Amino acid sequence: MRTAEIKRNTAETQIELSLNIDGKGKSEINTGCGFLDHMLTLFAKHGRFDLNVKCTGDTDVDYHHTVEDIGIALGSAFSTALGDKKGIVRYGNMILPMDEALILSAVDISGRAYLGYDLGALAEKVGDFDTELVEEFWFGFVRNAGVTLHIKKLDGANTHHIIEGAFKSAARSFKAAAEIDGEFADEIPSTKGVL
Repeated sequence: MRTAEIKRNTAETQIELSLNIDGKGKSEINTGCGFLDHMLTLFAKHGRFDLNVKCTGDTDVDYHHTVEDIGIALGSAFSTALGDKKGIVRYGNMILPMDEALILSAVDISGRAYLGYDLGALAEKVGDFDTELVEEFWFGFVRNAGVTLHIKKLDGANTHHIIEGAFKSAARSFKAAAEIDGEFADEIPSTKGVL
């Protein structure tokens, strides 16, 4: 089983996170931010990752530190759980419809951090959640997971559906990229011999 447990404590957040890449989609999420809880729950469900997140943060200020630090912790967990990446497919992509929204995501578990992010013009908030923090979450994630991730809105105007579609699409892309390719189970999927 490819698993990781991350504890991250700063002056702004205290996070305990566990991840099982080869899970069933079970999750227990408590971040102090309802919208982020919802996004992480559906990320776990659609990626079939078992994910537990408990965060105490300075949400009395805003959600920025909580969202960014959970992205960092989740990225670190993926990096740890994937280990040397031997036998993985490496690439994954998904075009996902979420009602009127259409989202493309593509992943390369490359060892190189890059985020191509274009969800277009979003409403400033969903409930009390600042939507600009979605990009901060994914920046924290890719930098610590060491992956290339592209997320792009192809269509849609409903901010909630666009963001939800992005998390679902990314989950499916990561699941596909992290799968073990039985034919190449003992190989690193790179001509360099390392990812």
